[in-house]
Amino acid sequence: MKILVSAKRVTDPNAKLVVNDSGDWIEDDVEYIVNPFCENAIEGAIALAEGNDDVETIAVGIGDEEVQRYIRQGALARGIDRGIYVEADENELDSDLIARIFVKLIERVEPDIVMLGKQAVDGDSNQVGQLLAEMLGWPQATFASAIEIDGDEVTVKREVDGGLETLTLSTPCLITADLRLNEPRYASLAGIMKAKRKPLEELEMDDLELDDEDPKVRVVKLTTPAGRQAGVLVADVDELIEKLTTEARVL
Repeated sequence: MKILVSAKRVTDPNAKLVVNDSGDWIEDDVEYIVNPFCENAIEGAIALAEGNDDVETIAVGIGDEEVQRYIRQGALARGIDRGIYVEADENELDSDLIARIFVKLIERVEPDIVMLGKQAVDGDSNQVGQLLAEMLGWPQATFASAIEIDGDEVTVKREVDGGLETLTLSTPCLITADLRLNEPRYASLAGIMKAKRKPLEELEMDDLELDDEDPKVRVVKLTTPAGRQAGVLVADVDELIEKLTTEARVL
């Protein structure tokens, strides 16, 4: 069995982002991390490999050359067997193009299970998993909080508004991981050393032979949010209601 898992690099949610002079992206000197939901998917893939015989795990990262470091440190050092890096301009990627890239990688690797984070904390789109499952025609289970494998069947518990829902999927299938799926392990020193020697295949967009490399969504302009304004004093309740209605528009 093969499990393909995402290792997406995202901007650190705690970092202060600065929009560049052209207003179309952020400045380069910013801290990055592995997407937290991808860390849950990575841990989930490793746990399934540890609990089942003959399972190979592969981590995928897409973007600038620096993404390779996050594949090694965030996935291979934790226990993923090998990695695939696809060089791409991160400014030109959207959910649809990412899904189409994964389709081509899946055709090459032929995994039984694809595991993604339920969403990325930079764009918060929550789209790639669902788009990919539709493109592949595969069964899917999103927001997974528990996963079990029994032969060619995968049982997934997922959280819904009314409680827990249990789904049984036949492989090949796609699963997106929720934070409640697990507690991602830390990479050990031995794991970090081993990660340096694990295979990491490097691909370019041309290698995937996509029919169309253009994204459907483009960033037109980025602006820094306005700073917090000082409070104002009002003379009476009537003026307060008027300001809440016309200026704050909360009434």
